[in-house]
Amino acid sequence: MPKQKPALKIALIGHGFMGAAHSQGWRVAPRFFDLPLQPEMTLLVGRQAAGVEAAAEKWGWAETSTDWRTAIERDDIDVVDIVTPGNSHAEIAIAALAAGKHVLCEKPLANTLAESEAMTAAARSAGSGIKAMVGFTYRRVPAATFARELVTSGAIGEVRQVRAAYLQDWLYDASSPLTWRLQKEHAGTGALGDIGAHAVDLSQFITGQKIVGVSGLMQTFVHERPLLEDPSQHGEVSVDDAAAFTARFDGGALGTFEATRMATGRKNSLRIEVSGSKGAISFDLENYNSLGYYDATAVSTRQGFAQIMVTEEEHPYISAWWPTGHTLGYEHGFVHQAKDFIEAIGEGQQPTPSFEDGHQVQRVLDAVQQSAANDSIWTATA
Repeated sequence: MPKQKPALKIALIGHGFMGAAHSQGWRVAPRFFDLPLQPEMTLLVGRQAAGVEAAAEKWGWAETSTDWRTAIERDDIDVVDIVTPGNSHAEIAIAALAAGKHVLCEKPLANTLAESEAMTAAARSAGSGIKAMVGFTYRRVPAATFARELVTSGAIGEVRQVRAAYLQDWLYDASSPLTWRLQKEHAGTGALGDIGAHAVDLSQFITGQKIVGVSGLMQTFVHERPLLEDPSQHGEVSVDDAAAFTARFDGGALGTFEATRMATGRKNSLRIEVSGSKGAISFDLENYNSLGYYDATAVSTRQGFAQIMVTEEEHPYISAWWPTGHTLGYEHGFVHQAKDFIEAIGEGQQPTPSFEDGHQVQRVLDAVQQSAANDSIWTATA
């Protein structure tokens, strides 16, 4: 009989959209990847007993609680996974790290720069045995990971320009209800932090460069929306519907960024294009399994963007899955996230993206907000 692996007991705080995605990750990862530890879905936490119990039964969590402090106080919990709205990230993560728990926290790391700084300090002081990671899951889409490998290998030469846009349309209809994502006290920002954070992180991940300054614009188009509990009443939208900014990277590249939940007709398009001295790469989340690659060193009659199907066994993560050409989907990034986090814990390595990486993204978001509030003045990220 195979040797039984040490258990890694997980507590998940939150059980909505991201709770389902993270549950899928924890559940599936050990069935496809040979992991050093066996994750156990031990505790699911939510505010309403009936809702959290139904979610636990659906996704396979052993126990439930309506108080996140239960996860902190229990000695048997090894990992605290945070998928709550941003206004509670700092309190939960700092308490979990102080209690000696590993922490996985959804993006953006926090609602404010001060909160993310405190979380990063807590992770730094937790000791080398305690690991903390922020959930920028799109890094783990095989095509995006392969894009980084191409850039790092020099396949496109010197990185010169980055064009990044995250386009969604779920708010274009003014009658869409007021959710927590539209309230500053819960979400911090709107499109900028919700989806723009992904564009910032993925651009820095692929290029290996950090954004050091920005000039930004932010706008709210619909200022009031129907309340969820009573559509006849309206409440204030206190965050941005769209944000756009230019940026400079520390390696000399220039960047343009857009984040909007008002791009009518675009459902979930995260686009990254990186242009270099020898070629370019192009990725779009709506074309999940492929990567555009342009080789400018080829003879002119053979130049043009090639679409690489990132489904070969040699591509990142693919060897654990299906035969060549059998594509992956949205949930697989969360499986890869769970795999990488468990491996980092088991091997005693710092997982990435770290809280420091998340704090760097928060610096960019904060600089965009400052710039937008001051007539788009150029604003450094540090």
